[in-house]
Amino acid sequence: MKKSIILIASICLLMGCKKTNENERCLESKQWSVEKANEWYAKQGWLRGCDFIPSTAINQLEMWQAETFDTATINRELAWAEAIGLNCMRVYLHHVAWEVDKDGFKNRVNQYLNIADQHGIKTIFVFMDDCWNPTYTSGKQPEPKPGVHNSGWVRDPGDLIFQDSTLITVLEDYVKDVLTDFQNDKRILLWDLYNEPGNSNYGNRSLPLVQKVFEWAWTIRPSQPVSVGVWNENLTELNAYQLAHSDITTYHNYSTVEAHQAAIDSLRKYQRPLICTEYMARRNNSVFSTIMPMLKRENVGAINWGLVAGKTNTKYAWDEPIPDGSEPALWFHEIFRSDGTPYKQEEVDLIKSLTLRE
Repeated sequence: MKKSIILIASICLLMGCKKTNENERCLESKQWSVEKANEWYAKQGWLRGCDFIPSTAINQLEMWQAETFDTATINRELAWAEAIGLNCMRVYLHHVAWEVDKDGFKNRVNQYLNIADQHGIKTIFVFMDDCWNPTYTSGKQPEPKPGVHNSGWVRDPGDLIFQDSTLITVLEDYVKDVLTDFQNDKRILLWDLYNEPGNSNYGNRSLPLVQKVFEWAWTIRPSQPVSVGVWNENLTELNAYQLAHSDITTYHNYSTVEAHQAAIDSLRKYQRPLICTEYMARRNNSVFSTIMPMLKRENVGAINWGLVAGKTNTKYAWDEPIPDGSEPALWFHEIFRSDGTPYKQEEVDLIKSLTLRE
């Protein structure tokens, strides 16, 4: 979910970090051991799914606000995922939807989990996000800009974290409240605490919030694993912290099968289970036919960006808008059209050949 090709190459980092005081040592002990992480992963089976938002929502707020929470579309589209053998979805939350209506928000999260569970699908929830539009507001969300990838997607917390000193308290309450209510929920696979920290030219300005969100999660210490995925080899300080504190190693890769294999090989040194939480960009030659069989062979979780084409416009490429909104010659992301027919039948046939024999 970014505007450049992402390649996690060999990352020569030390495991662990220096502890500056007793409180940090206490928090550090709450990371799962390598042994516990691998025992957990062995029980999951091969994980495969999508980054999911219903086709009727342009962003996280439109998905979760009461006025536009669309259970009919969620149910229909997750049924299509179930039919091709997918078993997990990665889903973005947003603190504003919680802030406006805390109990209602958590009730809607529970409704979503009920629907997903009925389709045999577990969920990875994402809290923070440094991608796309820097500001946001509750209420009616904008209409999509024709032919523009993720024209309405919003960061969380975005630029406001640098402008409002009180926001950090709101974010802490939000994360702890949601984790407290769902900390033992077996429908939830993993908590992805922060998507692509440092994106949008934030760089190390995002590190303090990454550190805080781990601290908040460890204060609750949910029964599910927590992680922040690596996505850009140049963010060395962020990568070091994320890899040293995540229970499970998660990462993004939108490159070729050879480069993706090299990324996996470089991350194996941490000895933790691997889940690729974003891949599949057809223009970049990150395609189901090569990447998904490799991920299955390597026993790496395979979560591609996009299930159904809709208001996010992610069938269009990051940096190649089509202003008249006409059909791109090659879809960038997504598996299904809005009516449930596959974009490419051969892709769906391949996915089913890899998943329905499980």
